[in-house]
Amino acid sequence: MLLSLPLTACSGAQGLAVERVTAGGRLYTVAVVDLRRDTLRLHWKNPATGGTYGSFERVREQLGREGKRILFATNSGIYAPGLRPLGLHVEDGRTLVGLNNARSGGNFALLPNGVFWVKGERAGVTETGAYRRLGISPTYATQSGPLLVQGGRLHPAFNRSGTSFKVRSGVGVCRDGRVRFVVSAGPVNFHTFALVFRDTLGCPDALYLDGSISAYATPGTDTQFTDFAGIWTVSR
Repeated sequence: MLLSLPLTACSGAQGLAVERVTAGGRLYTVAVVDLRRDTLRLHWKNPATGGTYGSFERVREQLGREGKRILFATNSGIYAPGLRPLGLHVEDGRTLVGLNNARSGGNFALLPNGVFWVKGERAGVTETGAYRRLGISPTYATQSGPLLVQGGRLHPAFNRSGTSFKVRSGVGVCRDGRVRFVVSAGPVNFHTFALVFRDTLGCPDALYLDGSISAYATPGTDTQFTDFAGIWTVSR
């Protein structure tokens, strides 16, 4: 069963919609981003101070100085101590952290993992090895893992009876060409979370971003309770 309730909705001409979606009896916040109309950016370090943003509020303040308003924000991929992205991080076409080829150690290295990238009005979720070979040169990109869905197939390590239940966030590029960021309202296992992207939202490719710390913000909501490294924003 799918039940969708808009939280923040713009007209089709304006793009972004943020919705509450119920799938399989569980609740999710879903931000639907249309790159033809929405400005999607990735932030890590504040050029004005040289320090990391860390919070949605600090990014909001900086974008406000630039005359922009955040409509949606969420955490990027898994990060290391010191608020440093664990894998690839690209901002404004500049690679600030390179690809991480780790083959062991936590969810990030639960292979296959991958890269979520944005280039103009195009976006993709691409397995790490394929990303390296393709030479995509994105405007923005983050690496994380595991891949939730790849070409319509769930990650081979996922199973319905998985016992690891956590709040989870992820991003998918869907059949309608739109990007969908998803944050679960409560603990789910990987199998259940991946099914939301593939079967409910129609995303043949999706990437896990992070776990229990995951959060999002809209003009009327901010669920963040700890600092992040990378932060994705939709602004106007």
